[in-house]
Amino acid sequence: MSERVIKDDQPRVYFDCNKCPAFCCSIYERVVVTKRDITRLAKHFGVSFEEARERYTADFEGERVLKRVKDKIFEKTCMFLDQKTRGCTIYHGRPAVCRSYPGRSRCAYYDVLRFERSSQGDESVIPLIKITFHEVEEETEEYADGPERVYEWDEK
Repeated sequence: MSERVIKDDQPRVYFDCNKCPAFCCSIYERVVVTKRDITRLAKHFGVSFEEARERYTADFEGERVLKRVKDKIFEKTCMFLDQKTRGCTIYHGRPAVCRSYPGRSRCAYYDVLRFERSSQGDESVIPLIKITFHEVEEETEEYADGPERVYEWDEK
């Protein structure tokens, strides 16, 4: 068998998911799924589309998302995360958004994890991160140098 040659134009992977507490499965309040994703789940579990939609997804503010469960590290996580190994239990059946994550050769959450563990001198440290969404209002203020956009967090 020939040895694999890495060419300069190939992306390098700068993270190891096996050393991560599954930030990508846990810190987002929703993982949006498409009809194609639900079809993939149905095939993975050997159930009908309707059954997969009912069992594994929920409506979140008008979007179809994967169901979430209480997590022992973060507040909630994807129902398909093995909380002991922190690995995906449906890896081959996972949704497209999970397949494409992080969409580049580096994972920012893994970088944060490595930085905090190094800074704290403790490999057991897990920085708690939570992604939230807020409405932002854009206003334009006049200054001596001209107009400037100002963004204000909208109170909910």
